[in-house]
Amino acid sequence: MEEKTFSLPLIGDKAPEFKAITTQGDINFPADYKGSWVILFSHPADFTPVCTSEFMTFASMEEKFNEANCKLVGLSVDGLYSHIAWLRTIKEKIEYKGMKDIEVTFPLIEDITMEVSHKYGMLQPGESSTKAVRAVFFIDPEGIVRTIIYYPLSLGRNFEELYRALIGLQTADAFSVALPADWQPGDDVIVPTAGTCGVAKERMESKEDLTCYDWFFCTKKLDKEEVLKTVLKK
Repeated sequence: MEEKTFSLPLIGDKAPEFKAITTQGDINFPADYKGSWVILFSHPADFTPVCTSEFMTFASMEEKFNEANCKLVGLSVDGLYSHIAWLRTIKEKIEYKGMKDIEVTFPLIEDITMEVSHKYGMLQPGESSTKAVRAVFFIDPEGIVRTIIYYPLSLGRNFEELYRALIGLQTADAFSVALPADWQPGDDVIVPTAGTCGVAKERMESKEDLTCYDWFFCTKKLDKEEVLKTVLKK
């Protein structure tokens, strides 16, 4: 029997559309989220320890993501009633790293048909043919995929890095800059590379507020408060 193959969306593609049942009601994705950033993420299964730690962490940070105009949407191939039972267990019984009585209020998609998982390349046979790997898709307010991060089943995600990536994407868009390794709000940012010999020469000789390590690598300061005021809802 011929195996079906599925291509996952790439950075810059329109996010694949789907309708789904979730723990917060039906959704039409990404149309329902137009105007907001979205982090769509998958997890392998309900009632598993790594996933439980992740959902508690995401739920505890949900307000922080909302302030950055970002909605969270989770997914696994489990059914709706399993989702509901698992989220109730998290709230009523689980205490982890000081987190307890955690209520997950963002939608968790039922994907027992695996339709969404296939559309987003979340099922990877080398890892598991029946469990979605820990995929993370950053989708911008126009419904375009902007960042994709995959983790294996055994490795929990770094949620501070997911938040940093969100703020970084928004900062790069808002200020037309690029961001260096390990960038955090308040760090210097990279200005667009000089496109002509004349501009390159001017930059190297300029006394403006630029730090040029060479003609192709110049940075400038970008105040943390200016970044946060632009990116976060106030």
